[in-house]
Amino acid sequence: MNAQKIYNVVAKIKRNRMQGRNTVEEVLCLSAQRSYTVFHRNREESNVLSDIVVAHPTSIAMIRTWPYVLIMDTTYNMPLLEAIGMTPIGKELHSGNNFYIP
Repeated sequence: MNAQKIYNVVAKIKRNRMQGRNTVEEVLCLSAQRSYTVFHRNREESNVLSDIVVAHPTSIAMIRTWPYVLIMDTTYNMPLLEAIGMTPIGKELHSGNNFYIP
């Protein structure tokens, strides 16, 4: 079995698991199943998704507890904004991701 066959099998498993949903619908579905908080906006003129924010409930609780240091990063020139906070004992806390469509 070569790499392409393995890739094809994995892709088929993912397609079956998505049950006909597109990628955005799958993100929204999985986020709801796992109790993530999701905010999304659509462009008014076309009703097309413009951005989506996904955050785990524990991350939200932690950022509410320690909101003082928040770093936002868009490394790698991708449409992804990552928000990271810092606890009083110097540990990072990941507060969420924002995917935006230019």
